[in-house]
Order: sequence, then structure tokens, then C-alpha cells
Amino acid sequence: EVKLPGTGPVAFGSFAFDEHSPVGGVVVVPRVVVGRRGGRTWLTTVTTGAQLGSAPALADVVGPRVPPHDPGEVVYADEHAADWQDVVAHGIAAVRAGEVDKVVLARDVEARTQRPLDARWVLDRLAAQYPSCWTFSVDGMLGATPELLVRSEKGLVTSRVLAGTIRRTGDDAADVARAAILAHSSKDLEEHEYAVTSVAHALEPFCSSTNVPDVPFVLHLPNVLHLASDVTGVLAGTDGDHPTSLALAAALHPTAAVCGTPTQAARELIARVEGMDRGRYAGPVGWFGADGDGEWGIALRSAQVDPDDARRVRLFAGCGIVAASDPAAELAESEAKLVPMRYALSRD
Repeated sequence: EVKLPGTGPVAFGSFAFDEHSPVGGVVVVPRVVVGRRGGRTWLTTVTTGAQLGSAPALADVVGPRVPPHDPGEVVYADEHAADWQDVVAHGIAAVRAGEVDKVVLARDVEARTQRPLDARWVLDRLAAQYPSCWTFSVDGMLGATPELLVRSEKGLVTSRVLAGTIRRTGDDAADVARAAILAHSSKDLEEHEYAVTSVAHALEPFCSSTNVPDVPFVLHLPNVLHLASDVTGVLAGTDGDHPTSLALAAALHPTAAVCGTPTQAARELIARVEGMDRGRYAGPVGWFGADGDGEWGIALRSAQVDPDDARRVRLFAGCGIVAASDPAAELAESEAKLVPMRYALSRD
């Protein structure tokens, strides 16, 4: 009856970066969905019973409201930060040797919280501090991603590509100057072009037409500046006969922005030198409806709550490595990308 994206039965999904990861993926069909878009709000309930009763009151469904609690003192274990520079050096050597054109290498940091993590505390802080990002929480994977893998809505498809990053200083005038430096950085523009090309090529088989911007724009976030491009297209096929958003996400993943190029060579290099299982970090995360439309982000600026210990949280960050990369600079960039989750776990 509402006829807006996200109404009717919907499912939420989160999938591993590597198809061989034991973490796998998960699809959750919620029993209750409360939606809000523009000035309209709706409540959807799903049941496996043979009959639907009258719509319940929201208070009867969700129970009493309990304020979210902070995680208490948080202790970080980051003893491998220096070692990660060696990982980056291996990546740079592989690029210069012609093994890959670009590779994205990631690291993780473990956090121990004083109290079991209340996901609502994290999500409230992320949504307030990063309103231009997509805040998500699916089966313990939570974060606020600035990167839209794909949105499919009534035959139109959009993908926001990010690659090329510089840390903000906190001084507006200085950050304007840094944005100009980023927009003209040959290293960052090269990294960005690889990412945009991989997305455009992946969408081509599904679209009757696509639009790829000639130059990126600079996306301003509270902690970093990114080179960004919005790739759009019109899906081929008759109305109602389009590929689903989940199929599009599967075709797009992994993009050069989170893996590298050529894709297969970059994946093999990541498996060889990165030294960890990313789990569902940098994998697709989002939702899809019964009509196949939906919205999938890439699980960046994110963390995974240990399913067996809600006081243990893995934070992730990754950087694109090209021939001109520098290990110390990449480590600094990864620290900037950890800022959103560190902030979300804090009480300040």
C-alpha cells in the first residue's frame, strides 16, 4: 500500500569478502520492520503462520524502550601495526613487479569493552557523526560506510565509488587546500580510475546505458576526504524483468576499491600477504525487497562483534596500494579510517 522502496517484506544481508571464508554470509528476514522515508512512516510485520491478524501496535511488538548503554572502558590491542607496514611493502613490490596494477590491503585492531556491546550505542553515534554515510548493523557486523556498492530502484542503478584518501586536519581552510591536493594527486587519481573502471565494466552487461563521470568529486567526511564518483545506469530488460539488486551486488563484488586490479591476481596477493581472514569486512552489506530492488553498501568503517563474546570487537581498515604508495603513509591513512569506529565505541 505504501509503494516506497523498503516497504513490504524485506531481508537484510551481510556477506564475507572472500567466498572461501568460513564466515560465509547471512540473510535476515525480520519479523518487524519500522520504516521511514521522507514524511512517511510504516510498520511491516511478517509471520510464518497461515493467517495474518490485525496490525499490532508498535509498543506491543518491540516492548518497553530501554536507553542504550555505553561500552565502558575500551582497551585496544594493536601490537601488529608496525608489522603491517611490511605487508604494505610486499604489496608495493608486487605492483612494481607487474604482478598487479593495484591491491587493497587491510588490517584489524581488537577492542575489548568493559561491558557487552550495545549495538544501538554505536549506531546512534555513527548516524549522528556521519550523516552522509550508510549506517548498518547485520548479525554483529556494524559500521557506517561511505561507499555504496549498488542501489537498484525501478530499473535505475547507482554505485558510489571511493578510492583516494587524505586525512582531515580539523582546520577548515587547511582542509580546503588538502582537498585540492587530493583532487590533483596522480597517485590517488590512478587508484580512483582503477576502481571506477572495475565498477563500470561489471555493470555493462546488465545495463542498456551507463554514465561514468569524467572526473571525481571530493567527498568531505568528518575524519577524511575521499575522491568519489557516482556511476549510474539504466537496467536492460522490460519492466519487472531486471536482475535483482543481490545479483548486481554479486557481479560487482569485489571492486577494485576493496580488492585491486586485475581482480583475481589481487585476490591471490591479498590471500598470500595480508595474514588474516577479513570475515565480512569489505563484503556486501545491505537489504533487498520482495521485488528484487534494494541497496548494498560495502562493509567499510566497520567492526565485527564476536558472536561468542560481546565484549570483543574487531575493527578493520584498508588502503589501496599502487606503485607510488609509501608504507608509513598507508599506515597513517588506515589509522584515519579507524577513527569512526573508535569514536563510536567511546563515551566522549
